[in-house]
Amino acid sequence: MRGGDDQRVIALVDDDRNILTTVSIALQAEGFATRLYYDGAAALKALIENPPDLAVCDIKMPRMDGLELLSRLREKSQLPVIFLTSKDAESDEALGLAMGADDYIAKPFSQRLLIARIRAILRRSELARRDADALGEEREDAQPLPEPIRRGRLLMDPARHTVTWDGVAVSLTVTEFLILEALALRPGVVKTRNQLMDAAYQDDVFVDDRTIDSHIKRLRRKFRVADSHFAAIETLYGAGYSFADS
Repeated sequence: MRGGDDQRVIALVDDDRNILTTVSIALQAEGFATRLYYDGAAALKALIENPPDLAVCDIKMPRMDGLELLSRLREKSQLPVIFLTSKDAESDEALGLAMGADDYIAKPFSQRLLIARIRAILRRSELARRDADALGEEREDAQPLPEPIRRGRLLMDPARHTVTWDGVAVSLTVTEFLILEALALRPGVVKTRNQLMDAAYQDDVFVDDRTIDSHIKRLRRKFRVADSHFAAIETLYGAGYSFADS
């Protein structure tokens, strides 16, 4: 899976050759190795037979679209997958995450944000592998996994990137997970937009502070699917957001 002793391999799947080229150059500049595929059918065979560390896939592609690619890939592999797509409707994101995508980034996109999300998912995958190894044997040098976060009806598992509300699973992107985690770790404490940006966008990625407002709206909508009366994320106008665990 590695392009060198420690080099991570990222597969890029998109029928837009300009995007493939620019993203590949950006990833290689950050120390990643890349493999490029121009359609879903060709990518599927390669991802199964010679898996990379992570795949970044478009949804609208010839021969096999990204959703079908992910569906067939999940029959044989838990390879981390990020959708990078112009299909930015909330229903498209919900479907992609429900099918097993690890994150969903809409075009046009920031390359620095994409790289930050890739790093976050690779870190999470490493924790999951360590967790699986620990089940088979106890290792003296194994580092402890982060503890699940329980706040009232909310349960978050940072090691496995899972979230439930009152026992009902809620699918979140990496960015949404990190924002919710920052709020849930200190219930009742108001977090400013800047503090939430620091939690969700690492590696000095610049985003407009109103982006946080959009993520909060999407978080609320997703939780209200599980509970129509969900009101645990509170707004203090002019200051920021807080989590109420009552």
